[in-house]
Amino acid sequence: MKLSQIAMWTAIAVDPVAEAALTPGPAFIRLNKNDSMVVVADLQEGLYNTVRDYDPTIFRNNIIAHASIAKLFNIPIVLTTSAQTGPNGPLPKEITTMFPNAPLIKRNGEVDAWDNSDFRAAVTAQNKSQIILAGITTDVCTEFLALSLRSEGYTVFANTEASGTFSQRLADDANRRMESSGVILQGLFAIVMDLMRDWRNTPGSLQLLPFLDQYLPVYGYVARAHEAAVLNGTLSPGELGL
Repeated sequence: MKLSQIAMWTAIAVDPVAEAALTPGPAFIRLNKNDSMVVVADLQEGLYNTVRDYDPTIFRNNIIAHASIAKLFNIPIVLTTSAQTGPNGPLPKEITTMFPNAPLIKRNGEVDAWDNSDFRAAVTAQNKSQIILAGITTDVCTEFLALSLRSEGYTVFANTEASGTFSQRLADDANRRMESSGVILQGLFAIVMDLMRDWRNTPGSLQLLPFLDQYLPVYGYVARAHEAAVLNGTLSPGELGL
Protein backbone atom coordinates (compact mmCIF):
# COMPACT_ATOMS: atom_id res chain seq x y z
CA MET A 1 0.00 0.00 0.00
CA LYS A 2 1.30 3.45 -0.90
CA LEU A 3 2.04 5.99 1.83
CA SER A 4 -0.61 8.33 0.40
CA GLN A 5 -3.27 5.61 0.77
CA ILE A 6 -2.22 4.93 4.38
CA ALA A 7 -2.46 8.63 5.19
CA MET A 8 -5.93 8.83 3.62
CA TRP A 9 -7.31 5.87 5.58
CA THR A 10 -5.76 7.20 8.80
CA ALA A 11 -7.45 10.56 8.29
CA ILE A 12 -10.84 8.91 7.76
CA ALA A 13 -10.45 6.72 10.86
CA VAL A 14 -9.80 9.62 13.21
CA ASP A 15 -12.14 12.20 11.64
CA PRO A 16 -14.25 13.32 14.67
CA VAL A 17 -17.00 14.70 12.43
CA ALA A 18 -17.43 11.41 10.59
CA GLU A 19 -17.39 9.47 13.85
CA ALA A 20 -20.02 11.73 15.43
CA ALA A 21 -22.29 11.35 12.41
CA LEU A 22 -22.31 7.58 12.95
CA THR A 23 -23.23 7.82 16.65
CA PRO A 24 -26.63 9.46 17.15
CA GLY A 25 -27.40 10.52 20.70
CA PRO A 26 -30.55 9.96 22.72
CA ALA A 27 -33.78 11.55 21.49
CA PHE A 28 -34.54 15.02 22.82
CA ILE A 29 -38.01 14.68 24.32
CA ARG A 30 -39.57 18.13 24.17
CA LEU A 31 -42.71 19.57 25.63
CA ASN A 32 -45.46 20.30 23.12
CA LYS A 33 -48.08 22.77 24.32
CA ASN A 34 -50.67 21.11 22.07
CA ASP A 35 -50.15 17.76 23.77
CA SER A 36 -49.50 18.83 27.37
CA MET A 37 -51.48 19.25 30.56
CA VAL A 38 -50.73 20.24 34.15
CA VAL A 39 -51.47 18.16 37.25
CA VAL A 40 -51.55 19.63 40.76
CA ALA A 41 -51.22 16.69 43.14
CA ASP A 42 -51.83 17.44 46.81
CA LEU A 43 -50.21 20.88 46.94
CA GLN A 44 -52.36 21.43 50.01
CA GLU A 45 -52.10 24.07 52.70
CA GLY A 46 -51.56 21.56 55.50
CA LEU A 47 -49.01 19.47 53.62
CA TYR A 48 -47.18 22.65 52.63
CA ASN A 49 -46.06 22.94 56.26
CA THR A 50 -44.22 19.59 56.04
CA VAL A 51 -41.83 20.77 53.33
CA ARG A 52 -38.27 21.15 54.57
CA ASP A 53 -36.21 21.05 51.37
CA TYR A 54 -37.26 24.54 50.24
CA ASP A 55 -37.51 27.96 51.80
CA PRO A 56 -41.24 28.28 52.65
CA THR A 57 -41.69 31.67 50.97
CA ILE A 58 -40.00 30.53 47.78
CA PHE A 59 -41.88 27.25 47.77
CA ARG A 60 -45.27 28.96 48.11
CA ASN A 61 -44.41 31.02 45.05
CA ASN A 62 -43.31 27.88 43.20
CA ILE A 63 -46.53 25.95 43.70
CA ILE A 64 -48.68 28.87 42.54
CA ALA A 65 -46.38 29.28 39.54
CA HIS A 66 -46.74 25.58 38.70
CA ALA A 67 -50.51 25.86 38.45
CA SER A 68 -50.20 29.12 36.53
CA ILE A 69 -48.41 27.33 33.68
CA ALA A 70 -51.79 26.00 32.58
CA LYS A 71 -53.28 29.49 32.42
CA LEU A 72 -50.26 30.97 30.66
CA PHE A 73 -50.33 28.41 27.84
CA ASN A 74 -54.07 27.72 27.89
CA ILE A 75 -53.57 24.02 28.47
CA PRO A 76 -55.73 21.68 30.59
CA ILE A 77 -55.20 21.25 34.31
CA VAL A 78 -56.45 18.62 36.74
CA LEU A 79 -56.38 19.26 40.48
CA THR A 80 -56.46 16.60 43.16
CA THR A 81 -56.29 16.54 46.95
CA SER A 82 -55.84 13.87 49.57
CA ALA A 83 -58.19 13.87 52.58
CA GLN A 84 -58.58 17.63 52.40
CA THR A 85 -61.13 17.80 55.24
CA GLY A 86 -58.42 16.60 57.63
CA PRO A 87 -55.04 18.07 58.53
CA ASN A 88 -53.83 17.98 54.92
CA GLY A 89 -56.12 20.92 54.24
CA PRO A 90 -57.41 22.34 50.93
CA LEU A 91 -55.50 23.62 47.95
CA PRO A 92 -54.42 27.27 48.20
CA LYS A 93 -57.17 29.69 47.22
CA GLU A 94 -54.80 31.22 44.67
CA ILE A 95 -55.03 27.96 42.72
CA THR A 96 -58.72 27.16 43.11
CA THR A 97 -59.85 30.69 42.20
CA MET A 98 -57.55 30.66 39.18
CA PHE A 99 -59.26 27.49 37.90
CA PRO A 100 -62.84 27.49 39.22
CA ASN A 101 -64.02 25.11 36.48
CA ALA A 102 -61.11 22.70 36.45
CA PRO A 103 -61.64 19.11 37.60
CA LEU A 104 -60.90 18.87 41.33
CA ILE A 105 -60.72 15.27 42.49
CA LYS A 106 -61.04 15.03 46.28
CA ARG A 107 -59.56 11.65 47.20
CA ASN A 108 -60.54 10.26 50.56
CA GLY A 109 -58.11 7.36 50.87
CA GLU A 110 -55.97 6.63 47.84
CA VAL A 111 -52.33 7.59 48.38
CA ASP A 112 -51.42 7.28 44.70
CA ALA A 113 -53.83 9.55 42.81
CA TRP A 114 -53.81 7.13 39.88
CA ASP A 115 -55.58 4.55 42.07
CA ASN A 116 -58.63 6.84 42.11
CA SER A 117 -60.97 6.12 39.20
CA ASP A 118 -62.33 9.68 39.05
CA PHE A 119 -58.82 11.08 38.78
CA ARG A 120 -57.88 8.60 36.06
CA ALA A 121 -61.00 9.56 34.14
CA ALA A 122 -60.27 13.28 34.50
CA VAL A 123 -56.73 12.88 33.17
CA THR A 124 -57.74 10.53 30.38
CA ALA A 125 -60.50 12.90 29.27
CA GLN A 126 -57.93 15.59 28.44
CA ASN A 127 -56.48 13.35 25.70
CA LYS A 128 -52.91 14.54 26.29
CA SER A 129 -49.76 12.41 26.39
CA GLN A 130 -47.44 14.81 28.26
CA ILE A 131 -48.08 15.62 31.91
CA ILE A 132 -46.40 18.41 33.89
CA LEU A 133 -46.63 17.29 37.51
CA ALA A 134 -45.89 18.59 40.99
CA GLY A 135 -47.00 17.41 44.42
CA ILE A 136 -46.41 17.23 48.15
CA THR A 137 -44.66 15.10 49.10
CA THR A 138 -42.09 14.50 46.38
CA ASP A 139 -41.40 10.94 47.48
CA VAL A 140 -45.07 9.94 47.67
CA CYS A 141 -47.57 12.18 45.88
CA THR A 142 -45.26 13.14 43.02
CA GLU A 143 -43.21 9.95 42.75
CA PHE A 144 -46.03 7.41 43.03
CA LEU A 145 -48.20 9.23 40.50
CA ALA A 146 -45.30 9.86 38.13
CA LEU A 147 -44.35 6.18 38.10
CA SER A 148 -47.97 5.13 37.57
CA LEU A 149 -48.30 7.56 34.66
CA ARG A 150 -45.09 6.29 33.13
CA SER A 151 -46.37 2.72 33.35
CA GLU A 152 -49.44 3.84 31.39
CA GLY A 153 -47.29 5.33 28.63
CA TYR A 154 -47.44 9.04 29.52
CA THR A 155 -44.42 11.29 29.22
CA VAL A 156 -44.02 12.92 32.62
CA PHE A 157 -42.23 16.17 33.38
CA ALA A 158 -41.82 16.50 37.15
CA ASN A 159 -41.53 20.12 38.25
CA THR A 160 -38.85 19.71 40.90
CA GLU A 161 -39.23 23.30 42.12
CA ALA A 162 -42.90 22.79 42.98
CA SER A 163 -42.58 19.41 44.69
CA GLY A 164 -41.37 19.26 48.29
CA THR A 165 -40.81 16.81 51.10
CA PHE A 166 -39.40 16.34 54.61
CA SER A 167 -35.69 16.51 53.68
CA GLN A 168 -33.30 17.00 50.79
CA ARG A 169 -32.22 13.35 51.13
CA LEU A 170 -35.77 12.15 50.50
CA ALA A 171 -36.16 14.50 47.55
CA ASP A 172 -32.91 13.23 46.05
CA ASP A 173 -33.96 9.59 46.50
CA ALA A 174 -37.35 10.23 44.89
CA ASN A 175 -35.90 12.18 41.98
CA ARG A 176 -33.34 9.46 41.34
CA ARG A 177 -36.02 6.77 41.24
CA MET A 178 -38.27 8.83 38.97
CA GLU A 179 -35.45 9.69 36.59
CA SER A 180 -34.40 6.05 36.34
CA SER A 181 -37.97 5.28 35.21
CA GLY A 182 -37.94 7.89 32.47
CA VAL A 183 -39.51 10.81 34.31
CA ILE A 184 -38.02 14.09 33.09
CA LEU A 185 -36.95 16.37 35.95
CA GLN A 186 -37.16 20.08 35.24
CA GLY A 187 -37.73 23.41 36.93
CA LEU A 188 -40.16 26.20 36.09
CA PHE A 189 -37.91 28.11 33.71
CA ALA A 190 -37.03 25.08 31.58
CA ILE A 191 -40.67 23.99 31.44
CA VAL A 192 -42.05 27.32 30.24
CA MET A 193 -39.15 27.85 27.81
CA ASP A 194 -39.76 24.47 26.20
CA LEU A 195 -43.50 25.12 25.95
CA MET A 196 -42.85 28.54 24.40
CA ARG A 197 -39.99 27.41 22.10
CA ASP A 198 -39.51 30.87 20.52
CA TRP A 199 -39.82 34.34 22.08
CA ARG A 200 -41.69 35.43 18.92
CA ASN A 201 -44.43 32.85 19.43
CA THR A 202 -47.73 33.35 21.21
CA PRO A 203 -47.39 32.95 24.13
CA GLY A 204 -44.05 34.67 23.72
CA SER A 205 -42.16 37.56 25.21
CA LEU A 206 -45.36 39.62 25.65
CA GLN A 207 -46.84 36.97 27.94
CA LEU A 208 -43.74 35.26 29.35
CA LEU A 209 -41.87 38.29 30.65
CA PRO A 210 -44.68 39.42 33.00
CA PHE A 211 -45.09 35.78 34.13
CA LEU A 212 -41.39 35.50 34.89
CA ASP A 213 -41.36 38.89 36.57
CA GLN A 214 -44.01 37.59 38.97
CA TYR A 215 -42.79 34.05 39.56
CA LEU A 216 -39.08 34.11 38.68
CA PRO A 217 -37.89 37.62 39.52
CA VAL A 218 -34.25 36.64 39.09
CA TYR A 219 -35.05 36.55 35.34
CA GLY A 220 -37.81 39.15 35.39
CA TYR A 221 -35.33 41.69 36.63
CA VAL A 222 -33.14 41.01 33.59
CA ALA A 223 -35.98 42.43 31.50
CA ARG A 224 -36.49 45.27 33.97
CA ALA A 225 -32.83 46.21 33.76
CA HIS A 226 -33.04 46.28 29.98
CA GLU A 227 -36.18 48.42 30.13
CA ALA A 228 -34.48 50.84 32.51
CA ALA A 229 -31.45 51.09 30.25
CA VAL A 230 -33.59 51.80 27.19
CA LEU A 231 -35.77 54.38 28.93
CA ASN A 232 -32.86 56.05 30.67
CA GLY A 233 -30.65 55.95 27.63
CA THR A 234 -27.51 56.97 29.48
CA LEU A 235 -24.22 55.11 29.70
CA SER A 236 -21.79 55.75 32.49
CA PRO A 237 -18.17 56.38 31.58
CA GLY A 238 -16.52 53.09 30.80
CA GLU A 239 -19.73 51.22 29.90
CA LEU A 240 -19.65 52.00 26.18
CA GLY A 241 -18.17 49.10 24.29
CA LEU A 242 -18.36 46.57 27.13
